[in-house]
Amino acid sequence: MKNILFLIHSAGFRHDYLPVAAEVLKEIGKRSGLFNIIPTEDCSLINPKNLTKLDALIFATTGELPMNEEQKEALLNFVKQGKGFLGIHNATDTFYKFPEYGEMIGGYFNGHPWTGEVYVIVEDQKHPATRHLPKRFKVKEEVYTFKNWSRDKTHVLISLDTSSVDLSKGNRPDNDYALVWCHNYGEGRVFYTAFGHFKELWHEQWFQKHLLGALKWITKIED
Repeated sequence: MKNILFLIHSAGFRHDYLPVAAEVLKEIGKRSGLFNIIPTEDCSLINPKNLTKLDALIFATTGELPMNEEQKEALLNFVKQGKGFLGIHNATDTFYKFPEYGEMIGGYFNGHPWTGEVYVIVEDQKHPATRHLPKRFKVKEEVYTFKNWSRDKTHVLISLDTSSVDLSKGNRPDNDYALVWCHNYGEGRVFYTAFGHFKELWHEQWFQKHLLGALKWITKIED
């Protein structure tokens, strides 16, 4: 059983999906028989001693989290030394004043120009988090865009089908709007999914399978 801390501390905007996410992720972990998921708002639990008891971290956070330099270093080292990190939706709207975090997760939130039903494209259908998905599907989401992000630095799994939105509202000159990606960070693994804004999404089977696949990948149960 892998022990995973799920941090839902909001130092900025507080999303209303968080209590639902905590329950759903605990249930996904229990149902799989693989993960003991511990939701918390307590940032003090990210410390060198406590991290030795964990196999991975999940962040659904906002703002400048109340962590000192030792905690921040411990977070980075935790992943670099071989553990897992899963960022959900607003995890990229976190730690703007801690650029190493931005490098680890792959980029920072830069607005949400499109909210509603959009189409997305699965760029890699072989990953544990995406292999159950069709090549293109419709989803209701608050679509994030990102700065300090480049597909050269990560592996894109799902991206926005730009033909399904008004591109003039976008804010990337390259019109490259990735929504899910993953990469190695040192010896560890980082996975980010921009999905999750609407509470009802958490009850959809495809999204739960997506999260379970991400958890299996970051904990090296599956490749």
